[in-house]
Amino acid sequence: IEAFNQFHEDGLLYRAERLGNWSCALKSAISDIEVDYIDLEGRTFLEVKTHKGNPNDAKGRYEFGVLTSFAYPIEDSDEKLIVATTRLETMLGDTAVAIHPDDKRYTHLHGKHVVHPFNGRRIPIVLDKDLVDMEFGTGAVKITPAHDPNDYECGKRHKLEFITVLTPEGAINHNGSQFEGIMRYDARIAVEEALKEKGLYIGKEPNKMRLGLCSRSGDILEPMITPQWYVNCAGMAKRSTDAVRNGELKIVPAEHEK
Repeated sequence: IEAFNQFHEDGLLYRAERLGNWSCALKSAISDIEVDYIDLEGRTFLEVKTHKGNPNDAKGRYEFGVLTSFAYPIEDSDEKLIVATTRLETMLGDTAVAIHPDDKRYTHLHGKHVVHPFNGRRIPIVLDKDLVDMEFGTGAVKITPAHDPNDYECGKRHKLEFITVLTPEGAINHNGSQFEGIMRYDARIAVEEALKEKGLYIGKEPNKMRLGLCSRSGDILEPMITPQWYVNCAGMAKRSTDAVRNGELKIVPAEHEK
C-alpha cells in the first residue's frame, strides 16, 4: 500500500477508462498474457459456461464463426445500408456506420444518418479511410466503439459516443432496449429474430475468426471499457531510448536498435 501511494503521488500510477479484456466469468479485466486463443475455421458451435444453453441446439451450444449481415434504414429515405458483424449483439451499442470517402457507391450518403431499428437513435455515417476496406463486404462497417479495438480507435477519431451494452456478468444492460437482462449470446439469437421480424435481416455466412478465452475460467472474453490502474511509462521509456541513442547502452545485433 505504501509503494502504491508513493507511485500514485509521484504521478507514476493513474486511473483511466480504456478498452481491455473483460472476463464475464471472473467479473474482472485480465492482462493480454492471460488470454488463450482458439482459431475457428468457420461455423462452430461452442459451449458457454456462463449461459443456460441455446434452446436451438441439442447440446445447448452457441454459434460462432459466422458473419451476420443486416440492414440499417437510412433516415428520411427508403434506402438501406447493409453491414456485417461476427458479434450481432454489439449492434445495440453502434454509434456510427463508416464508409470509405472514395467509395463512389456511397457518395450520396456523406453527412447522412441511419436509424437504429430498436431504439430510434440517429447514427451518423462517417468517412474513415483507415478502417474501411472498400473491397471487403459491402464497404460499410458498423462501429461499436465500446466493444471493439478497431472501433474504439475509430470512435476517438470521430468523437463518437461510447455506449457499453453489457453488464459485468455479460448480460445486456439498460442501453439494450427490449433485450435488457438477456445474456449476451442469448441476445445474439434474440436480436437476429427481431431483425427478421423487421425485415432487416440479410443472412449469414461462415467466417474464419479468432476467439480470445480467459486462461483461468475458459470464458469467451469481451472487449469492454472499464476503469483500471495503469503505470505511466513515459519517463522510463525516455531514459531507455536516450541510453541507446547516446551509446550508453549497446544493442547487439545493432539492427534491433530501432
